[in-house]
Amino acid sequence: MSYQSVFHKDLFKHSNIIVTGAGSGIGRCTAHELASLGARILLVGRSEEKLLSVRQEIQQDGGHADYACCDIRDEEAVKELVAHHVSQRGPIHGLVNNAGGQFPAPLANISKNGWNAVVNTNLTGGFLMAREVFNQSMEQHGGSIVNIVADMWAGMPGMGHSGAARAGMANFTQTAAYEWGFAGVRVNAVAPGWIASSGMDTYPDEFKEVLKSLPAAVPLSRLGNESEVSSAICYLLSAAASFISGTVVRIDGAASQGNTAMYPLKKGNASEPYHGFHREVEPELFKQGSLKSD
Repeated sequence: MSYQSVFHKDLFKHSNIIVTGAGSGIGRCTAHELASLGARILLVGRSEEKLLSVRQEIQQDGGHADYACCDIRDEEAVKELVAHHVSQRGPIHGLVNNAGGQFPAPLANISKNGWNAVVNTNLTGGFLMAREVFNQSMEQHGGSIVNIVADMWAGMPGMGHSGAARAGMANFTQTAAYEWGFAGVRVNAVAPGWIASSGMDTYPDEFKEVLKSLPAAVPLSRLGNESEVSSAICYLLSAAASFISGTVVRIDGAASQGNTAMYPLKKGNASEPYHGFHREVEPELFKQGSLKSD
């Protein structure tokens, strides 16, 4: 099988696109879809083992991918990464700022180190990647950047460090779109809501029980999947979105649009997911259950 994208197969032919956090989850899925559409992908992450695995998958599927291990919080490492890629591959046409991470904790229990670790990964690292891609390539050649944020408009109780960082990245998206537009650079973001991803299996057992209850809090009565996020990213990177810049697209099944205490949701089963990713990995915690509301 191959990736079942809704876009034509040569959409990103000869385009150089960097995907951070590409070793798993949404990053892995997006790298696969972009490669299936002709892009030459640079997979970026901290785990060489994961990056090698994704590169092998893409090559087996007929795509092109290189990889580079990099801690995006390290300014000099990011500068060197981008410089090397430009010297080897030429102009960078797209950047998917996907790398991130967090852990569940109430604000009162988050240490300064824990706070800084999440903010540096989800905000500062994304800024460094975008700045260097702009300075070293896109200012001269144009391009498109898509940042990955989160559904944080009503706050993120239990993950306040991540909410603060993602809100900062949403604002950075708006500012960069304004400042860099003269160079033909578009900067947008997508805000995934509750997406069924293998990353869910990394959370503590007590938090997994919370995750199982989430479909009932989504108006579409289900969780999303990685390919439903990837397709939006691909659209924003494409020429079809050539006059869209500075916006955030929410991919959350309308979960951010109301309050279940004020307007309880009706149970439904009418929304069917789009399964484009042929190598999708279902989270273990849902294999005995359902991604839909009971």
